[in-house]
Parts: sequence; structure tokens; C-alpha cells
Amino acid sequence: MTQQIAPFGTWTSPITTDALVQKSTTLLDVIVDPVTRKAYYLERRPFESGRSVLVDIVSGKDVLDQRWNVTTRVHEYGGAAAVVYDGVVYFSHGGDDRAYCFNLTALGEPEAVTPANKPWRYADFTVHPTRRNILVSILEDHTRDTPQTVLNCLCIIDVQAKAVSTLVEGADFYDQPLFSPDGKHIVFRSWNHPDMPWQRSSLHIFSVVDTDARIELRDELRLTWDGGKNVAVGYAKWLDAQRLVFLSDVSGFYNPYLYDLQTKQRTPLLSSPLPNDFVVTSFRLGGSPYVVLYNDGKAVAVLFDTAVQGRSSLAYFDLTSKTLKPVDSRHLVATSAIRSVSDKEIIFISQSTTAPTAVSKLRLQDLTQVPIAIRYEVLKSSTASLDFPDGIISQPVPLLLNLGGGLEVHANYYPPTNPGFKGDPEKERPPCVVHSHGGPTGQAGMGLVWDKQYFTSRGWAWLDVDYSGSNGYGREYVDRLNGNWGVTDISDCVQAGAAIAAAPHNLVDPARLVIRGGSSGGFTTLAALCSFPDAFAAGTSLFGISDLIKLAEHSHKFENRYMEKLLGGSCEDVPEVYNKRSPVNNAQKIRSPLLILQGMEDKVVPPEQAEIIVKKIREQRGHVEFMSFEGEGHGWRKSETIKAALEAEIAFYEKMLKISVNRSKT
Repeated sequence: MTQQIAPFGTWTSPITTDALVQKSTTLLDVIVDPVTRKAYYLERRPFESGRSVLVDIVSGKDVLDQRWNVTTRVHEYGGAAAVVYDGVVYFSHGGDDRAYCFNLTALGEPEAVTPANKPWRYADFTVHPTRRNILVSILEDHTRDTPQTVLNCLCIIDVQAKAVSTLVEGADFYDQPLFSPDGKHIVFRSWNHPDMPWQRSSLHIFSVVDTDARIELRDELRLTWDGGKNVAVGYAKWLDAQRLVFLSDVSGFYNPYLYDLQTKQRTPLLSSPLPNDFVVTSFRLGGSPYVVLYNDGKAVAVLFDTAVQGRSSLAYFDLTSKTLKPVDSRHLVATSAIRSVSDKEIIFISQSTTAPTAVSKLRLQDLTQVPIAIRYEVLKSSTASLDFPDGIISQPVPLLLNLGGGLEVHANYYPPTNPGFKGDPEKERPPCVVHSHGGPTGQAGMGLVWDKQYFTSRGWAWLDVDYSGSNGYGREYVDRLNGNWGVTDISDCVQAGAAIAAAPHNLVDPARLVIRGGSSGGFTTLAALCSFPDAFAAGTSLFGISDLIKLAEHSHKFENRYMEKLLGGSCEDVPEVYNKRSPVNNAQKIRSPLLILQGMEDKVVPPEQAEIIVKKIREQRGHVEFMSFEGEGHGWRKSETIKAALEAEIAFYEKMLKISVNRSKT
């Protein structure tokens, strides 16, 4: 194909918003029935108003009809909304927040197993292996619905009696409950404000006493580290009735450990800790960063997903030889929801740099090979068949940017890519989107994301900045943001953009850098525009934070005190920090045009966060454009919103940067 020379940012692209929202889904989870070994996946469908649907992997058919929305609002971010056990689905329904059960063989209708008209939310179900009528799950009680008064506990759901009772309470948060194979023990995680679970948390193991009326917990064992050290633990899985594996970042990186109930010994699973994170932490519940493989009921190996410099790498740990072998998964950059269907076969959510996120099956071949060879199959793609030309997907280039003073920051650069067009580097360099991810203890990731390709296929460059505080690079990198949120993150983003625009990189036009981000990434965007008013030609905040004091008052319980470590104390302790770093108090410094996009049902970053800074900028006669979306929360779920927001953002940049585009052809 002959490439047409055209100015960067003006290229015609088949990656349109219509193409992207048509039958595209978000893959949320993979679920395997531990008894029948049947597999299912959970996907969110923007074209069905964001409904989450459980699908049989083999038949491809929905398990439930369109009346049902398999989702939960626990922690607002949700996750872990369903489990399948011996042919019965237990799930949270988004229509009323109740828990339901549905027998896949008897069919009929789902049956509510929790009370009606209660402001209770459920997630993270585990089924007792011998008393199948007993579930344990998180219960989030919104009877007094303020961030300070919402209560979390682990509850018992008696499916037969349709009754709910408290199992354990007292901590601010609980998650990851899991019965042992014989039902005689249960493990779960807890943590308390002001910590987040990846900052400091505890694992608890209790004996389960089965009485006629209910189950009771006794003889607590607590897995944590003493000495006041902030250590995160979690993601426990049972090898058998007496041993479990869990992850801890006590070494500085999330590594696996083994606990034996008989000896009460906690030992590293590996001979020495690796400088790799064996989990990339998430704000959503659930997740399965590794899986135990069984042969005839005996645990034989553990298949891990390790993060090496932010990129996934699968590894196989043989429990007999105690050796860790790499798995040939070089085409993958991220995996999640790893579940086993046999001792050599797993089903999981996969991400690569060239193909859409998918539900995939991986079969281990010759275990003596290094790396272990695999047979890989895509079972379900998140995107319907899109007839895009070869070579249109921009590939990420990992960068370790030296920002001076010995500080290095990770980033991924996506060059403008389109087989039909090329720019003239003698005349210009491309405009560039500098993206600040959410979290802020999140990660941009390297998997294919169509929003980025929407830009790069039109002649834009894109830079994902994994600024200080991003996970996947070890605890020290995460802790660099403690006390420095609103300082280090914005400095990293500003300097990273400037670095790739200058020698020796010379990749982008320094006069045409724009910054954008969602949630806390929106805060970083707004704060960067305040502190470095000449660094960017424009910016976009998607449901971003503008007033830290109001956020401390009105955000949801899960993140209500998250800021205390990020800002060096509570609002009462260091009010001057909250005031100084709030973009709304520095809005007069913003000189770059700003676009703000906001969901009006957002409980994480309430709409007032957008409204107050829009009002402040307009009072200062600054340039701000505002779009609100009714029925949307923290992130876009509906097709029409995804389409409108993306089109509005690129049109805003084109107008501000005076990029002339024939919109009818793009």
C-alpha cells in the first residue's frame, strides 16, 4: 500500500467510534465451577446500557435473560459478582442489589436468597463444600449512607432459609473469603482505614464449627508481619485442607508464601524472593493472579502471573521439585482471572498489544521444556470482528525516562501508526496525548486499548506515564507517592512529556502536548495545568477530582481515607496541604483550554467536583468546556456515552491545536 503524506493528526482512520461500540464488550471475569469444571465468563455490554452478563463459554449462550444484571456496587467499583458451584449460580443483581441463586440444570427462574427492601450489597461469594446451602460473602450495609457510617462485614447467607446473619465484623473492610476443601477452615483478608489493602492488610484463618443452626468461627490464626512494618497480604488459595498459598509484599515485591495449619509455619514458596510482583493490584474485587493446578484432587503445581517491569510473564511452579519455570507466553502483556479446568489447562482473560482483550484457553505442553511450550486459543474476543487493515495498530515502546536527580519513571510510547498515511518529519513532529492513569496506585498497562488506537491511527502520538506510585514495579515505586500526591505525579507527567519531545528522543511536538486522565488521573491532569500552565496546549479531565477537602467529605467509604497517606495526613491534620493541592483553589493559574467530562451518577468522584471547577474557571474567564452524562457513574458503560465522549475529546484538541480535519472522512 502506498502511504499518503499528510500532516499528523489529520489522517483518515477506519477506527471509528461506531466501529468500536458496535458489539464491543468489557470482559470482567472468568468463572469455573469447581465440581463440574464447566467454565463461564462475565462481560459488560455497552450496547445493552452497560448490563453485565454471565455467558456459558462452550455454548456461547447467556445464562440469564435480559432482565438480569450480574453486578455489584460493593466498594462502588464492584467485582466478584458471581460464583458457580455444582451447577448452581449465586450472584448479585444490579437491579435491586440482592443476592440470587439459579440452578442451571433445573432452570426456572433465579430465586432471591437475601431480604428485600434492605440497603445491603453483596459480593465475593464462597460456597461451603459440604453444606451447600451456606454462602459467605461481603455484606456492605448502607442503612446510614455516608462514607463514615457505611458498615462492612462478612455475612452468612442461608440459601434455604433465605436469611442473612453476620459472620465476622469489626474491621473496616473484608474480602477474599474462601473455604478450605473440607469446609473445616475459612481464610479471608481484612484491613482498616486509613490503609488500602495494598498498603497494609491481614489474612485471617479460622476453624469452622458446623452447628445445627449455623456455622461458627473459632481458633483464629492471623497472617501478618510484626514490627510496625506496612506489609500487604492477600490472594490466598488452598492447596489442600491444611496448606494454603498467599501473596505478600514483605520483600518489597508481591511474592508467594506457604502457610501450614499443622506446623503453623509461614515460609516463602520460592527459595528466594524475586524482584517481580506476582499480582498487579486492582480496585475491583475478585481477580485471580494465579491458579493452583490439581491432578486427581492433589495440588501438583501453581501457575503464576508475574509482573516484570509492568508486563505480565507466566511461570509454572512445580510443588514437588519446587522449581519455577517460565511459560512461553511472550505474546501476552497482561493476564487476569486465571482459572483451571484441568492440571494442564487454564482459562483466563488475556491481553496482548495486537489483539483485543479476550477470554482465552492455554494448555501446557511439554513440562520439561524451558520455557514451557503452550497451545493457545482465543475463545471469546471483547470486540466483534473489525475489518481493520494490517499494520494499523500502534505498538507500545517501553521507556525508562531519566528525569534528573537520579529519578527514573516508566512510560509506554505509542507512535502514530496508519498503513495509509505517514507524516513528514522534516516539516513537523506529531501532537501527543500524555495520559495519566487512575488510581493513583494504578497502572496504564500495555494491552490493546482502542481509545489509544483511535488517536494513533489519526496521526497522534500517545504517552502512558506510569508515574511514581504506579504498581507493578515493586513497593518502593508505589510508596514514592506517599505524601507527594499532587506533586510527584504531576511532575512525572510533565517531565515525561517534555523528555520525549526533547533530545535524544525528539519524538513529538513540544508545542502540541495535551494531557488527559480519568478519576485520580483527572486530578493529576487538573493539577498539572495549574502548576505548569505552559506545559500543555490543552487538557481533558474525565470524572476528575478538583477539591480534595470536599472529596474527603463526600467520597465513598472504600477510598474515603485513601488520601491520608497520599497527602501526609487527614484533612484535619494538614488542611493547608489539601487546600494548596486542590485544583479548584488554583484554577486562576490554568491558561490552557480544558474539557471536563462527568457522569452524573458518580459516587466515587461526585459531579460537584466537576461543577465547582467549571464555575471557578468561567468566573476567571478561562476556557473550559463541560459535558455531563446522565445515568453514568465512575466511567462510561453505555455505547452512546463512549462514542460521544471520545468524539468530543478529539474534536476539542483539533480545535484548540488548529488541526484541520475533514470530519466527514474520519
